[in-house]
Amino acid sequence: MRAIVYERAGDSDVLRLVERPQPEPGPGQVRVRVAVSGVNPTDWRARRGGHGPVPPSGLVPNQDGAGVVDAVGAGVDPGRVGERVWIWEAAWHRPDGTAQEEIVLPARQAVPLPAGTSFDLGASLGIPAMTAHRALTVHPEGPAALGPSTLSGRTVLVAGGAGAVGHAAIELARWSGANVVTTVSSSEKAALAAAAGAHHVVNYREPDAAEAIGKAAPDGVDIVVEVGPSANAELNQQVLATNGVVVIYAHTGEEQLTVPVRPFMMSNTRLQFILVYTMPDTAKLQAVKDITAAAAAGALRVGADAGLPLHRFRLDQTAAAHDVVETGAVGKVLVDVTQ
Repeated sequence: MRAIVYERAGDSDVLRLVERPQPEPGPGQVRVRVAVSGVNPTDWRARRGGHGPVPPSGLVPNQDGAGVVDAVGAGVDPGRVGERVWIWEAAWHRPDGTAQEEIVLPARQAVPLPAGTSFDLGASLGIPAMTAHRALTVHPEGPAALGPSTLSGRTVLVAGGAGAVGHAAIELARWSGANVVTTVSSSEKAALAAAAGAHHVVNYREPDAAEAIGKAAPDGVDIVVEVGPSANAELNQQVLATNGVVVIYAHTGEEQLTVPVRPFMMSNTRLQFILVYTMPDTAKLQAVKDITAAAAAGALRVGADAGLPLHRFRLDQTAAAHDVVETGAVGKVLVDVTQ
């Protein structure tokens, strides 16, 4: 079978297309024939060595994907063969990601796709949707799960609503009944955020951004889904409600975050850092359950009409796919694995 591997950390040119033996599932595992592999920023960061040393045997990149179960190991229902699935955390503490034609992984990490759900959507869930779910469920007053009406009466501010995580956060928050505000940097990105379902879209580069958010959220913002914590610290302070939470899942290059202690103390503001890989297992499983339900309800979508343009590459173009993600492509980058 064909697979992309890298045997040392570095630029995308360390990725090679090779032939490998077809793997066999062990106890509690399934084998999935991968149709589409999704690429995330953590994939290129891992390739650069950000997740630890590369073993001599090499690594296959990419955490997310979608495909069809074609074999199961002992203890797994044989009826799963032929099941269409979406994959999460394929390459976390494992040598085998989704940039290969066949992947073996624990059965729980291959989740049945709802009827009518495309492989493109399945490969776009994983890291982005699980990150968004976590961001929306860490408020001290809940909810711990998402679904219709669970965020009713809440206002969610999604920073960077045109990104993959921002897109998922908009869709999940809207599905859950929140008042959804998002910030973007251009009219093009504003159109994408609106297509994703944001009720209010604000250009954060405009001098009246805080005022515009205040009009959209007169009682303040309860949850900020934050991609640029340093750059947006002042804006968040201006718009947060008392007992609000700023959920930080990424940063835009700054390694330090400075916040005013007394204003945040007076408003009981919580700063919550999150990372999918190390969040509690119960939170991961709840996210998987709710994301699958949202996909079944048609609340999670991909494509330009849904506000998340797709950028496609062949398996032998995985290096180019990594480069596009690293340089900040707007939309979702997918690798077509099965030809």
